[in-house]
Amino acid sequence: MAGELPIVAVLGAVVDAVRGAGACVVQAPPGAGKTTQVPLALDAAGVVRGKILMLEPRRVAARAAAERLAELLGEAPGGAVGYRMRGASVAGSRIEVITEGILTRMLQADPELSGVGCVIFDEFHERALQADLGLALVLEVRGALREDLAVLAMSATLDAGFVAGLIGGAPVVTSQGRAFPVETRYLERPLGPGTLVGRGFVSGAVELVQRAAAETTGDMLVFLPGQGEIGRVAGALKLDAEVLPLHGGLPFKAQRAALRPGQGRRVVLATAIAETSLTIPGVRVVVDCGRARRARLDPASGMSRLVTERVTRAESEQRRGRAGRVAEGICYRMWAKGEEGALAPFPPPEIETADLVPLALELAIWGAADPAGLPFPTPPAPAAYAVARQLLAELGALDAGGALTDRGRAMGALPVHPRLARMLLEGGAAAADLAALAEARDPLPGAPADMGLRLEALADTARFEATRPYRADRGRLGEIRAEAKRLRRLAPDGRALSPGAMAALAWPDRVGLRRPGDDPRYLLSGGSGAFLDPGDTLGGQRMLVALDLDGDRREARIRRALPVQEADLRALFADRITEQKLCRWSRRHRQVEARVQERLGALVLSDSAWKDAPDDARIPALLEGVRDLGLPALNWSAAAQGLRARAEWLRRAGADLPDMGEQALLGALEDWLAPFLPGVRSFGALAAMDLHPALAARLGPAGEAALRQRAPTHFTAPTGTNVRIDYSGAQPEIAIRLQEMFGLATHPSVAGVPLLVTLLSPAQRPVQTTADLPGFWASGYADVRKDLRGRYPKHPWPEDPLAAAPTRRAKRAGQG
Repeated sequence: MAGELPIVAVLGAVVDAVRGAGACVVQAPPGAGKTTQVPLALDAAGVVRGKILMLEPRRVAARAAAERLAELLGEAPGGAVGYRMRGASVAGSRIEVITEGILTRMLQADPELSGVGCVIFDEFHERALQADLGLALVLEVRGALREDLAVLAMSATLDAGFVAGLIGGAPVVTSQGRAFPVETRYLERPLGPGTLVGRGFVSGAVELVQRAAAETTGDMLVFLPGQGEIGRVAGALKLDAEVLPLHGGLPFKAQRAALRPGQGRRVVLATAIAETSLTIPGVRVVVDCGRARRARLDPASGMSRLVTERVTRAESEQRRGRAGRVAEGICYRMWAKGEEGALAPFPPPEIETADLVPLALELAIWGAADPAGLPFPTPPAPAAYAVARQLLAELGALDAGGALTDRGRAMGALPVHPRLARMLLEGGAAAADLAALAEARDPLPGAPADMGLRLEALADTARFEATRPYRADRGRLGEIRAEAKRLRRLAPDGRALSPGAMAALAWPDRVGLRRPGDDPRYLLSGGSGAFLDPGDTLGGQRMLVALDLDGDRREARIRRALPVQEADLRALFADRITEQKLCRWSRRHRQVEARVQERLGALVLSDSAWKDAPDDARIPALLEGVRDLGLPALNWSAAAQGLRARAEWLRRAGADLPDMGEQALLGALEDWLAPFLPGVRSFGALAAMDLHPALAARLGPAGEAALRQRAPTHFTAPTGTNVRIDYSGAQPEIAIRLQEMFGLATHPSVAGVPLLVTLLSPAQRPVQTTADLPGFWASGYADVRKDLRGRYPKHPWPEDPLAAAPTRRAKRAGQG
């Protein structure tokens, strides 16, 4: 059979590349035989010193590849060929097929990969996060410790030049493969918007499968997004054929049944594991239901979860090609031809969309806190990576300086998400049920948010349904029990903790404190807000831990949670609860608030008055109050207003004086106002304080002297009366009774600028405003005298004002 496979034609080139360069990039379409033939050819040629490791993206593919390799050698797994994956392993002396996460653990345990001579990354185009990490670590090991370690990347579709450059200029070997023509058939019209998941999707898939079965012959491969859809479609199909499921959750015996030839017509309902790596014999018809399930960071849980999305063009072509392996085939697509252009060209690398907390922990254990120093095909986004490391610090995996802690190393030894690892380390086997429930889909849809209900249903489903008004998904609970059993085997000895306390260990950023008010709204320790549905049974809890949110960034709905006691939080997070003394301006209450608070993240656990808050805490809050309310809120005495006006006028006139404008004063409060605030305990006391001393200090001695000399506060009239000068306008001005200016032949001025003089009648009413008093005496006074002398006969109105004596009084009896 080996001679019939297209890859055989280029195996010599692959062997030569490994012999000469220690590296190779192999491009070969699905079905070319690269997965089975390349490791066997390298082993037979003797160019690898040590064991060959071949990475597969999925457990089904890894075990199937190992069995096929062993079969080609005429033996069973456990001799020359073995496999390793989560929950199962069979040692191989020369070749081992492993899942991608296993390589990371091997490297962490033994960075030199002792006894390994070659690492093959199969189906590298899928760009799984663990594959990217594994390649980056292997390349670092190869560059620093193991120049003899051979590296191969194999794929049907990948940027061969880029990957070759990443590996150090590795030779690229291309196999043309073998394929028969495949006819593509589309739906006549697009499906409605409700067909991504749920009943609409299942009914559409069933209809298309039954149509394909009626129009074709031969075995059929149907691509569905996940295990749930496979079960529902299988239950609804009515076909004269053997219907076989194929997904990663099946026992391997059931998986093997789908991979073996059958007697009659077979319909295999598969997830994306059948896109590559696996060969299903006899398939001539493919039904692509157009959906893929990918790992994405789920804001609801704070961990990666599988989400359902539209298939990309690259994935749809991979699926279509499965129909042309053995003969001409037909591919049915569950979308209209006009929708083809709306599909994304390629799926994104998982490192761009997945939760980076596990990656950050692996790199911390590796000793590479900064991923920029590693040869990642796609580096993680710096912002997302920083958030991941921040969470690791909250989980206790990193210390304050960002270095790995003993707890972090222990967390990395558990093959679960770091959140769940933290829970299992402290809670032991008792935490297994909660950990399994937390990462699974909700087995009680429609029930209140209380996670305690889920724990009850998991412990005794029959009793739960007999005593509670909720129906449980028994199939999902069975899967959760199996996962909990696995986790119990992994968990170390723990201590007795309440479920809420265990949840707080895993979600320290999701501890919620109820806000004041009737509605069950919570502030979370990470700083965001969340709420429970009205009437939820947890709505009266003062504190809870939100394990599952709906992802709304403004205020998320809590879908699953557990109550937690403050005493438990104080015991768990004694090192993270901080006492904060804060003095701040309250805009709402328009006063300085001085408080002593105990905080857990954003949560205030206790709050009391800070009665002896020092000046260095109060003064900034007082100044913030000034900025909030503005300068008019302060006590502007006549002296303070006058000083400010004089300084501003003289500065506009060219003097080198500090700016006394509103924006300048607000911007420099720390310089001129703060030195006068020691001992001021409240904003009321500040508002009553005369600002004149503070403003004078801002001017300084030289500035005050300049004001006295060039901008006096008063003008002394010929009568000796001191009249206050108003500097608030563009020109300084005074108002004085006309009779007090008699005899003044020159116009008064300050700093060389004429005063604007408003002459008043004896009744203090404006008569004339002038900046030229001599001119007024010469031309305007006669008219004023004529108008007013009859009205004010008791006051002097001489014909020659320059010759008359200035006076503040009326005429004495007998005067003319």
